[in-house]
Amino acid sequence: MIVRRTVITALALGLAAFAATRSFAQQSPVNPQARGPHTDVIYGDDDRLDMWAVQSPALKAMAASTVGLFQSGSVSIKDGKATLSVESYGESYGLCQDEPFRDQSAGAFCSGSLVAPDIIMTAGHCVRSQSACEGTKFVFGFAISAKGGATPTSVPAGEVYSCTKLLGREEVGTGADWALVKLDRAVAGHAPLKVNRSGAPAKGTPIIVIGHPAGLPTKVAGGASVREVKSGYFTANLDTYGGNSGSAVFNARTGQIEGILVRGENDFVYDSANSCRRSNVCSADGCRGEDVTTIGSLVGNIPTAAGESLKAFTANPGPSLNSLKGLAGDSSR
Repeated sequence: MIVRRTVITALALGLAAFAATRSFAQQSPVNPQARGPHTDVIYGDDDRLDMWAVQSPALKAMAASTVGLFQSGSVSIKDGKATLSVESYGESYGLCQDEPFRDQSAGAFCSGSLVAPDIIMTAGHCVRSQSACEGTKFVFGFAISAKGGATPTSVPAGEVYSCTKLLGREEVGTGADWALVKLDRAVAGHAPLKVNRSGAPAKGTPIIVIGHPAGLPTKVAGGASVREVKSGYFTANLDTYGGNSGSAVFNARTGQIEGILVRGENDFVYDSANSCRRSNVCSADGCRGEDVTTIGSLVGNIPTAAGESLKAFTANPGPSLNSLKGLAGDSSR
């Protein structure tokens, strides 16, 4: 499901306006086998933004260090280009005509983030075995960077990485859900993200999620906050969908990763009057909330020597990145 606040028109996402977003962890039509608890729902406004609408250099750098997980069979590499197999988002989900992003295409079945030069962090239910890991491609740059642009159907071959080893994973019912993947080579052109090594975020902490809701091109979503901190995870009102599973959830004040989106509300509801599906919309404090595995559940397995892409931002965080709405000055998607 997708947590909805109000359809955010075009968030500028400036450093002083880093919006809190949501994560997701649900089954995607792109990969029926990548099942996880439902998590597509919108809390309040729909705060999801395409990369072309993101103006903050810091947010762009963070998003550039996230990946979409594709089935190996959906990625074909030839002559320096990786062709991606995608399908219509609106048609595959049977969405109503006015559903946001309906005309885009989806291809990723989960999301992930770069936490060391050659290590990707994602949800445990996204890669449940070494063989599943080897059957996955980790793709950087699956995003719409120009206004009016179409869903990319290819990326440079160098932006695609493979799994050599599933370093560790955990998937405990309503508890921790994470996996760390060693890639076939060190990542070039993308900096490892910084993680919080000092404990779980407090209730009310503003957060942001970056990933691939329903397998769509990269979306940045803010306007969310931590609802409740539990053992091994916390709940939040993030706007996320299936495909967001594995997405990094960032602290909107520090820019550090606080956790991984893993579970949540139902994604869609059926509109019987129009015979189509719509995003499930909840009030900002309604529904069950989205579950985020705390980074503390696995931080001991993440190399401390890893580079960090937000050192300057963390050293001088300034105002919260929460007040992003309307900064881009354009409501089109």
